[in-house]
Amino acid sequence: MVAFGKKLKARQIEEWQGYYINYKLMKKKVRQYAQQIQVGSQDRRHVLKEFSRMLDNQIEKIVLFLLEQQGILASRISKLGEQHAEIVQQPDISKITQLREKYRAVAADLLKLLNFVELNAIGLRKILKKFDKRFGYRFTDHYVSTRANHPYSQLQQVFKHVGIGAVVGSISRNLADLQENQGSYLSIYDQPSVSFQDPVIESVKAAVDRLTHSTSFLQFLGQHALIMQEDLPSPAEDHVDNEGYHSMSLYLNLGNTFLYMVNTYIIVPTADNYALSLGAAATVCGVVIGAMAVAQVFSSVYFSAWSNKSYFRPLVFSSIVLLLGNALYALAYDLNSIAILLIGRVFCGLGSARAVNRRYISDCVPLKIRMQASAGFVSASALGMACGPALAGLLQTNFKIYKITFNANTLPGWVMAIAWFIYLIVLWFTFKEPSRETEEKYVSEEASTESEALESGLVQPLLLTSEKQQRDEGDEEDEEYDGSDEASEDSHKVAPSIGSAYRLLTPSVKVQLLIYFMLKYAMEILLSESSVITTYYFNWSTSSVAIFLACLGLTVLPVNIVVGSYISNMFEDRQILLASEIMVCIGILLSFHVIGPYTVPQYVFSAFITFVFAEVLEGVNLSLLSRVMSSRLSRGTYNGGLLSTEAGTLARVVADATITLAGYLGESRLLNVTLIPSLLIGVSSIMATLYTYNSLY
Repeated sequence: MVAFGKKLKARQIEEWQGYYINYKLMKKKVRQYAQQIQVGSQDRRHVLKEFSRMLDNQIEKIVLFLLEQQGILASRISKLGEQHAEIVQQPDISKITQLREKYRAVAADLLKLLNFVELNAIGLRKILKKFDKRFGYRFTDHYVSTRANHPYSQLQQVFKHVGIGAVVGSISRNLADLQENQGSYLSIYDQPSVSFQDPVIESVKAAVDRLTHSTSFLQFLGQHALIMQEDLPSPAEDHVDNEGYHSMSLYLNLGNTFLYMVNTYIIVPTADNYALSLGAAATVCGVVIGAMAVAQVFSSVYFSAWSNKSYFRPLVFSSIVLLLGNALYALAYDLNSIAILLIGRVFCGLGSARAVNRRYISDCVPLKIRMQASAGFVSASALGMACGPALAGLLQTNFKIYKITFNANTLPGWVMAIAWFIYLIVLWFTFKEPSRETEEKYVSEEASTESEALESGLVQPLLLTSEKQQRDEGDEEDEEYDGSDEASEDSHKVAPSIGSAYRLLTPSVKVQLLIYFMLKYAMEILLSESSVITTYYFNWSTSSVAIFLACLGLTVLPVNIVVGSYISNMFEDRQILLASEIMVCIGILLSFHVIGPYTVPQYVFSAFITFVFAEVLEGVNLSLLSRVMSSRLSRGTYNGGLLSTEAGTLARVVADATITLAGYLGESRLLNVTLIPSLLIGVSSIMATLYTYNSLY
């Protein structure tokens, strides 16, 4: 893969080359400073001061050029506005068409400017990351805190463009005014519900969204899925078109996600009663629920590796294993075997194809609808989480067919076995294995282009060839100095092992994974022990527990709507992250049974605070994680999605084991004993967030 420095150079606009960040120079300076500090020729304070001044100069150069170009665009729009006013008085179809094309030309130039800012923003982020690796994040903390929060900050003008929104709005309004060429004019301000579609405006809006990380509800859900994309997409990604995309296959992937989440949570309301009916303690429900998560730790890895070669076969295998697992779970009642029950749940965990679902969306869905598909992935998960307990609440019956018992304990297994059987049949006849020729095609085209460039270089003047060779050698030397970890980041090669993937995790990423572990642990404690706790304190029936859990699950999408559409546009992600962590800890504190009788309002209120803010935390956490994680983890078997899945699954395993072990102390102590680790992990995550707070941007 092409290094970022070469990508940056290749995508620069020739006449603007002098205004881009000097990425090569900055990298060389990082190397020189590291060597100077190592030999003791410079102290750290001097290095930080000098590098800060250099960065300030680079950012100032970018910002002043940006403002100059914005002024030019504004001037052009102003002149076109005068022509527009004349046409309004005397409508002429040919003049309207010409004026519309002139506005589109301005929009095309604006798109170039947005790409200019985006390239520079990515370059700045990468330089900061490289400096962080060399100097332990002290520079980033200092630089970001002193520059980004200053009222005259030029850094913010690079990352959160100033004035471009007004230019976009002006072009959009005027193009919309000219949309009806029969003299009928429509204002986007008068009728905001009317969506104006123009290809160049859509491209500009997409570029603005990428640049600002603005978080609409759809984007918030998409980031929630942690389906990562590289900073600069490869040609293969850029050219994924509708020819290789099969909508039914995408729906089947989303269906797999939905059914798996239903399968996970459908047994929660009845797991304790099922364990009691087989002669085990009620708190063994932690092991019953957690057995699925234990198996998922291993299945995520082999499914992720399998998806490098196929998507159809892993989904078929998943469906078969889940069908068998649910059948064994249901048969355990008549066989009177807790071992069969646990084996059935292990089989269900071995059928977890969520890694395949994520990879399919990342690799096979066109870029223009990938965000919608990612949002669909999250929505399917949330819906399944709510439907599982609700469905369990409806299965309150008891009958036998040929000595096979169908009751509230076994019906979840039978219902899911039938659901997976139907899914398998539909999958077999309608899924279309994606072609992998597209990526190979563009890789070969890239190689062909390089070959042509080499051949053309042979006929160039000797002096020019020598100069180019010197520049290329300089680039190669520049790449070599970084060392294995930094150079590999720029090469964008996938991580070949879990160890190499772990070495790519910076302190910021590790903190985000810790937060993800914390929120999944807290949620699993709350959900898995809910049946035991509510039965012990309030004598709730299975139906009452199911309704309670379904209500919790139904809060997921509304909460994401509020956060994605409103809160995230008012506050920074890192601010929401820290506030959500604090609220989760408050919810945990309110859940403790200290003195007096434990009441339903206390339990329900504290549970909703914990669960809702854990959901908020998950979305923001994964959004930040996708931003600070190395682009090398966007592809391959050991990708960012797998790492987050493993962190969350491990948290569920530990939480379910905690419930079972705490059960030996008695049900009266179960609540407080299981909440203590949740609180300690929550406090630790808050401290870790504060430690890396200034690097989360």
